[in-house]
Amino acid sequence: MQLNCGIVGLPNVGKSTIFSALTSAPAEAANYPFCTIEPNVGIVHIPDKRLAQITQYIIPQKIIPAIVEFVDIAGLVKGASKGEGLGNKFLGHIRQVGAIVHVVRCFEDDDVVHVDGRVDPESDIETIGIELAFADLETVKKRQENLVRLKKSNDKKISEKAKATAPVLTLLIQALEEGIPARQVNLDERQKEMIADLHLITMKKQLYCCNVGEDELEDDNGHVKKVRAFAEKDGSGVVVISGKLESEISDLDSAEEKAEFLGAAGLEESGLDKLIRKGYEMLGLNTYFTAGEKEVRAWTFPNGAKAPQAAGIIHTDFERGFIRTEAYHCTDLFKYKTEQKLKEDGKLRVEGKEYVVADGDVLHFRFNV
Repeated sequence: MQLNCGIVGLPNVGKSTIFSALTSAPAEAANYPFCTIEPNVGIVHIPDKRLAQITQYIIPQKIIPAIVEFVDIAGLVKGASKGEGLGNKFLGHIRQVGAIVHVVRCFEDDDVVHVDGRVDPESDIETIGIELAFADLETVKKRQENLVRLKKSNDKKISEKAKATAPVLTLLIQALEEGIPARQVNLDERQKEMIADLHLITMKKQLYCCNVGEDELEDDNGHVKKVRAFAEKDGSGVVVISGKLESEISDLDSAEEKAEFLGAAGLEESGLDKLIRKGYEMLGLNTYFTAGEKEVRAWTFPNGAKAPQAAGIIHTDFERGFIRTEAYHCTDLFKYKTEQKLKEDGKLRVEGKEYVVADGDVLHFRFNV
């Protein structure tokens, strides 16, 4: 289960400003390329109103939210796949994340230098996309070369696997040579498993984050419209935020001040909250809760996880010795107010090893080791 999103983009698009606001941990932000060399890593709480609602009915000593990790990766430039800028080093960092947030500059500001001398979101996206595709192309071609030897292996399993993988690599090479990301190649689940160990960058889900001016949040400007059109063809999501505005919000001390600031700006929630949730969803993650007097806690689990696997996220002993779980959905708690009333109305269930955990479940595990 991967819990991290990599923030990528050209230099000076606002990546480090957005990262600093996300984590409230200042990344080095300056008006020149490559100011971020080693990736900054930040742990971010998942905004989830349900957590606070649960504590209205089960009052704990401690509240612990779910988390996701964001990695601020240095700005890529044209030629990165060939080592331009700090090329291969940065591409290596991207391979290690579960999903990609691609920050695209959609604001005009003469005081912030654009590496190409003009603001052109489509060109910026294509520059990054081509570099990532070329980096993957090199990886796939190396695997293709290795298959020549593996096909001749005396081990029948190895040779058959190599022969089955070869046409998949051919499809990928054809696409990547045209700058088409691997995620757009029509592969079935079995074929994807064959090349999973390549950790292709362009196979990762991607979200485009449009960084706009403070006064451009309500209506899409021309730059944002271009990004939305591009994302629709790519099958990717879009979120629009103002890095400058989010930076100002993150500098405020209290939740009350932040809420007041958002209200004055005509916003119901911060753009960063939307970005965090989108990143969480991209990674294929959900949340279940444990609740008691000691703590109310949100736990992250992958879509489709069964009860023992979800229990193992707390501790491996929970999975190894899993017996059953008592389960109800948090919305039932909001309706019935107490767990006792949930039991009386039959909303608290006993589930076994085959139970598929749902987002928003409240679980009490029983185990024996």
